[in-house]
Amino acid sequence: IILVYFFTSCNAQDQQSQIDVVEQTNNEVNEETSPNEEEPTTTESVMVQNVTSTGQENNYSLNVTLASPDTGCDQYADWWEVVTESGELIYRRILTHSHVNEQPFTRSGSNINITADQIVIIRGHVNNLGYGTTVFKGSINTGFEAEILEEGFASNLSESEPLPTGCAF
Repeated sequence: IILVYFFTSCNAQDQQSQIDVVEQTNNEVNEETSPNEEEPTTTESVMVQNVTSTGQENNYSLNVTLASPDTGCDQYADWWEVVTESGELIYRRILTHSHVNEQPFTRSGSNINITADQIVIIRGHVNNLGYGTTVFKGSINTGFEAEILEEGFASNLSESEPLPTGCAF
C-alpha cells in the first residue's frame, strides 16, 4: 500500500509524524498478510470472462466479455475471435479503441458462421502481449465454459486478416 500526502504548510516535525504514521500503517498491513494470502499474480494478457449467443445456425451473434490490462493505445485488447479446435479462424471482432476505464467490457459480433453443435474457442488478443490463455470453449447447444488454453495455440493467427488498422484512443 502506498499513500501519498500533499504537504502545504506543515513544519518538518508534522511531516515526520505523518511519515511515521504511513510507515507504521504499511508495516501493519505487511505483518497481517502472509505469503499464502497474497494476491495471485498473472501474466495473462486478456481473459474471456463470459460468452452468450443469439441467432440461428450459420448466423449467430456472440456477446463476449473480456478483462484486459488496457493502458491506452500502447496496450489494449485489439480483438476477440472464434477459432476451431484445430486452430482455424472462423471470425474476428476488431476492437478499435482501448477500454481503460471499462473493465471488464462486452462487445458483440454478428454473422458468425458456425453450427449449433460445432465446438469453438473464443479468445482475446492484446496488441503488444498476444493471446490470452483464459478462453471460453463450447457450442451454441451446450453453452460455453472457461478453459485454459495451452500457450502458443494457433499463434500464427495473429498475422491473419482482418487486423486492426489503428487505435482511436
